[in-house]
Amino acid sequence: MNVTNNVQNDVAEMMYHPDYTQEIAEMLKSNLTPKVKQERLLAYHERDIAAALKILSLQERNRLYHILDAETLAGILEYAENQMAYMNEIGVQKRIAVLSQFEIAEMAEYIRNMDKADRTTILDLLGDDLKRQIMLLNSFGEDEIGSKMTTNYIAIHSGITVRQAMHQLIDQAADNDNISTIYVLDENEMLSGAIDLKDLIIAREETQLETIVMTSYPYVYANEQIDDCLSHIKDYSEDSIPVLDLDNKLIGVLTSQNIMELIDTELGEDYAKLAGLSAEEDLNEPLKKSIVKRLPWLVILLGLGIVVSGVVGLFEKVVAQLPLIIAFQSLILDMAGNAGTQSLAVTIRILMDEKISRKQKLLLIVKEAKIGLVNGSILGILSFALIGIYLIILKNQSAAMAFSISLCTGIALLLAMILSSLSGTLIPLMFKKLKVDPAIASGPLITTVNDLVAVVTYYGLAWILILNILPL
Repeated sequence: MNVTNNVQNDVAEMMYHPDYTQEIAEMLKSNLTPKVKQERLLAYHERDIAAALKILSLQERNRLYHILDAETLAGILEYAENQMAYMNEIGVQKRIAVLSQFEIAEMAEYIRNMDKADRTTILDLLGDDLKRQIMLLNSFGEDEIGSKMTTNYIAIHSGITVRQAMHQLIDQAADNDNISTIYVLDENEMLSGAIDLKDLIIAREETQLETIVMTSYPYVYANEQIDDCLSHIKDYSEDSIPVLDLDNKLIGVLTSQNIMELIDTELGEDYAKLAGLSAEEDLNEPLKKSIVKRLPWLVILLGLGIVVSGVVGLFEKVVAQLPLIIAFQSLILDMAGNAGTQSLAVTIRILMDEKISRKQKLLLIVKEAKIGLVNGSILGILSFALIGIYLIILKNQSAAMAFSISLCTGIALLLAMILSSLSGTLIPLMFKKLKVDPAIASGPLITTVNDLVAVVTYYGLAWILILNILPL
């Protein structure tokens, strides 16, 4: 029955999301004339054609580059996984034509990653205006917000009527498609405010522009660090955010797509840091560099692991007299680790807001402690009952012995979850206070600390309760 359902699901998936990759590749490999191939290719989505590139030979891809015009090729390459490699396969003249169809920010990033000789050649062949825009974007470091902006925006000057503003909008719309927000500049090219396109459309023709201009509007400076201003940008849901130079003149905007990509990159960096890795590590990074980045973390964790093992050794007498206690060690460690990781994830997400107050941090600590207490109590009671029954039925232990061990496990689980919830909250808060990225205190470090807490709690309680207070 399951096999039938799986087949039906696969068929349904193919119906709704057909894979044209092989079909496109076979058509390109055929002896059809370039004209026919071009007509058939235009029937497919650019994403499907991009997926077919990786199964084509270099010669077959070169034929594709000759068949399609620059605009279509640009649309295809936007979906390509290895865009840089494919772009380098295209002849210089056509490559420039394809590049000209890209967003300025994408074009600047591509040129920035080229060899110096190729970069000079490409820039020399570009138009003066395009070259000026690319050089502007590349004048900023990769960590500065100016490197991510686009010069595709509409700007008009203050002191005109709505009718005149509409004429300026129409004149610029042919070259700029980000028209949902129109920026207003004064006579010195400084940003005065912004106008929503809808407000401009419904305003009366003779209305003075100043009456519909939003003068309270978010903005960033081009030389600001991305990490520093991203939290500020995320507080607003505008279609675009203006980017200013040090003279408060508008030089570009961040579109909603730019902002989404920046947030996605930041989340990816934090995810990498959760594993103790660098954010920029990828498949193309040299082996030696990856090892050097990871090894220090592993050495630190090895030291902490030895400490944990040493602590377990201190309770050797407990283990010798009560070997059965070892069976539930992993339960305590795993649950403590899970509770700590949950608190850690919540804390890091909240700390992304730079404006969080000391009172809010205190409330966060109290809340996580309460959550650890309630969850620990529920799970402690469940483990007390279930482990006791398990030991009586399956391990033939006496009721006194079984429930003594389960009581120890339940209390240890409760305390470990409370302490792990607190460590998952307090450690990143402490690192934040020390001006260190809290994400680097995550993952393996928190897990190892939680292991230490759980081991001490569990074996300490076993030694106190079972071997001293309740000698059995």
